[in-house]
Amino acid sequence: MAEILTEPVAAGETTQTGPEPAKQDEKKIQRQMVAFTFYKVMPEWRRLPFAERAEHKRQFAEILKRWNQPGRLLGLTYSTVGLRGDVDMVLWRICYSVDDLNQMTAELLASPLGGYLQTPHNFLAMTKRSQYLIGHEHEGQHDSRGSIRPGGQKYIFIYPFWKTRAWYLLPMEERQRLMSEHIRVGHLYPRVKLNTTYSFGIDDQEFVVAFESNFPEDFLDLVQQLRETEISVYTLKDTPIFTCIRMTAEEMLDRLG
Repeated sequence: MAEILTEPVAAGETTQTGPEPAKQDEKKIQRQMVAFTFYKVMPEWRRLPFAERAEHKRQFAEILKRWNQPGRLLGLTYSTVGLRGDVDMVLWRICYSVDDLNQMTAELLASPLGGYLQTPHNFLAMTKRSQYLIGHEHEGQHDSRGSIRPGGQKYIFIYPFWKTRAWYLLPMEERQRLMSEHIRVGHLYPRVKLNTTYSFGIDDQEFVVAFESNFPEDFLDLVQQLRETEISVYTLKDTPIFTCIRMTAEEMLDRLG
C-alpha cells in the first residue's frame, strides 16, 4: 500500500508527462480518498460544566487517535476559531476507502461532543496525477503520482474549485499553454505547497485545493497574482475559502472552549 505521509508537493500542480503515463502509474499506486470536514460547535455545549466538556473532548480526541493508523488513514487537525464565523475546526483525512471515512465519522458523531456538532461544509475528493506538464520542479518537490503529501506547515488554505464548461472545450494544447503560465506564477512562491484533489462525480465541486505554508502573506500574494493570469477567466467559482491553523487534536478541541 502506498505511504500516506511523505514530502510536500510544491505549488502549481503535480508533475505529469501526458495522459497515457498517468494511466500506467495509477495501476501501480492506489489512489487516495481525501476529506476536508468542517465542524461548528453549538452554543449550548459551551454552557456545559467544565468537567463535562473536558470529558467530551477527551473522548473525541481518543477516537481521532485510534483512527490515525499508518497505511490506512491519516488525520490532520486544524482550528478555525476566530478565522471564520461558520466553522470552528477541520479534519483533513487521507485514506483509501470511503467506508473508513463513513465509519470514522459515525463514531465521532456518536460521541458526546458529536451531539453538539454541526457540519457546515464537507468536501470529498480523490487523488490523481495532473494531466498538465509542470516543466521543472522546486528543490524537495516530487511527483505525487496519485498521493497526498502533507508537509507539516503551520497554516493551510482550503477551498473548493470549479472551472467553466468552456475550459473543457478548449484544445489540449491551449489548456497546456494557459496552465503553463499558471504554473510559472506558482513557482514564484516556493514557500507555498499545493495539494490538488479531484471531485468529479463524487461531490458537488470539481476540485479541492489545499495550500500549505508557514507564510500567509505568500499565499495572499500568490492568489492575487493568479487573478491576473489569462486562465483566471475560466474559473467559475473558488469559494468558500478557509484559513486553518494546524495543531494537535487536544489543542484544537481546547480552542472550542
